[in-house]
Amino acid sequence: MKTVYSDEFHSVDWHHITDAPGEVDYHLDYEYSVLGYDTDAGQLDMLMRFRPEGGYCERHSHVAATTTLILTGEQHLEEIQLDGSTQTIVRPTGAYAISPPDAQPHMETGGPEGCTLLLSLKADQGVLFAVYDKAFQRKAVVTIEDFIQRWESR
Repeated sequence: MKTVYSDEFHSVDWHHITDAPGEVDYHLDYEYSVLGYDTDAGQLDMLMRFRPEGGYCERHSHVAATTTLILTGEQHLEEIQLDGSTQTIVRPTGAYAISPPDAQPHMETGGPEGCTLLLSLKADQGVLFAVYDKAFQRKAVVTIEDFIQRWESR
């Protein structure tokens, strides 16, 4: 199997997100790149990348309708169901998924070889994500404007 976390996307401008020790109860470690956005239309497209055996992104749910395409590797999701149980979802290279607004809260990471994926988000009210604490209680929301500001201030 080909190594996924490589220089295949070397010309992409990646922004690395990682946690400070003790900041979260899991290992936060991923990269993302904003490809384009239209705040008036509520659209944001981005790439995400997880290292092999790497960390997770923030606990979140997609408030925006989201289209996902797995470009390389596998995406591993741990989705919290309404009854409190957890469902594991593995999306291999080439998998394509459309999630409606207000998807289930989840955590995601890459598989053993890492993962690079494309996300296309459509936020009618401008809200992309809801972020959750350890008990999966909503603690914040992230808007397109918040995301763009974080991207531009790096």
